[in-house]
Amino acid sequence: MQRRAFLQAGLASVTLAAIPASLRASEANIALLESNLIYLSPYQSDGSLSRCQAEVWYAMLGADVFVVTASESWRAQAPLKGLTRTKLWVGDLGLWKSADYESLPTVVAEARVETDEKVLESALQQFGYKYSREWGKWGPRFSRGLADGSRTMLRYGLSA
Repeated sequence: MQRRAFLQAGLASVTLAAIPASLRASEANIALLESNLIYLSPYQSDGSLSRCQAEVWYAMLGADVFVVTASESWRAQAPLKGLTRTKLWVGDLGLWKSADYESLPTVVAEARVETDEKVLESALQQFGYKYSREWGKWGPRFSRGLADGSRTMLRYGLSA
């Protein structure tokens, strides 16, 4: 029995070591499954965080985070200007101007504008599940805004 337990432990450690670090659960990844809000800020070209930090609703499809925002917002404009690296703080502390979100778990993500209709539909469906109480009001607004171009869906691929 001891030999079998030893071999199983060795196999488990080899298996764990084979999983890339980027796929292992982190505090931020776990928080993403539980939180209702994230705070996010694109990095500027000089590497500093922009002042465009806000609390936002988000949905997840796989490991990617989706946000719907006004098309003229800096969040939507940054990836179009090649500023794709974004910092996300995960948690719900209320309005960003009065929140100490620096204490929240963080993850760095790569932003891009999502335009695939099937992905948009799937992400909107996830928003509806997650924010079911508010979705009767906001779902049509998000859908109309995406259709008329006044809103943009951003996709954040988690990199670290």
